[in-house]
Amino acid sequence: AFDRSRGEGRAALVVYLTAFDPDGDRSLETMVAAAEAGADVLEVGVPFSDPTADGPTIQAAMDRALRAGASLVGTLELVERLRRRSEIPVVLFTYANPLLRLGDEAPARLRAAGVDGVLVLDVPAPQGGFLREPLRAAGLDWIGLVGPRTSADRAAAIAEASSGFVYQVARTGVTGEGGGLDATVRDRVARLRGVTDLPVAVGFGVRTPEDAARVAALADGVVVGSHLVRLGHAGWSAGSDGASAVARAIGDLRPALRR
Repeated sequence: AFDRSRGEGRAALVVYLTAFDPDGDRSLETMVAAAEAGADVLEVGVPFSDPTADGPTIQAAMDRALRAGASLVGTLELVERLRRRSEIPVVLFTYANPLLRLGDEAPARLRAAGVDGVLVLDVPAPQGGFLREPLRAAGLDWIGLVGPRTSADRAAAIAEASSGFVYQVARTGVTGEGGGLDATVRDRVARLRGVTDLPVAVGFGVRTPEDAARVAALADGVVVGSHLVRLGHAGWSAGSDGASAVARAIGDLRPALRR
């Protein structure tokens, strides 16, 4: 995905959506619509009861999803259904607990479902070998998450432990809250590029085409999540098509990715 977007002279668009928000069938339709509208990578959020790294928008989405019966196994079944309709790369965006509950069979189950990579929010990449190594052995990428205050040495260690791409957080706080890029993010992306050949994607707080253009000018990928989750929920809640609302927003963002 990153090679293709680079060849097209633009940043890749990485889209986050919460599985089972508002239910399995409608979240699947939203995922398919996002892929067809031009998302390059899909991050599928696994609903979890204690999503400490997420802001109110995604916390609310996870609450709705859990009420709809969401689970990691159900999320993998959704990915299997998605795979029949799209070849978009899928990154499972999860906390460690659901993976640990699935046990030793987790890597094979993820791979069989069609998952390409995993980002574990609450397990630092350098210390995550107990999860990372079995996942990597199953052919899954381990996406490292670098915070805006992460030291240079630690950022290098996270990048070294990663595969697929590295996710640089644009600013402090939780997902979807606040706005704008941390003033140091350009330097942090450059620092990562000095220690890894992996693509660097930047997210947390990207909402508008202007936000996307600023990120696209300095990173290999632009991550958009809470904004799309909010639009999808508003659409479904109003009795209309939340999937179409997400697709329209992606269509608005795509032109801003060109360099």
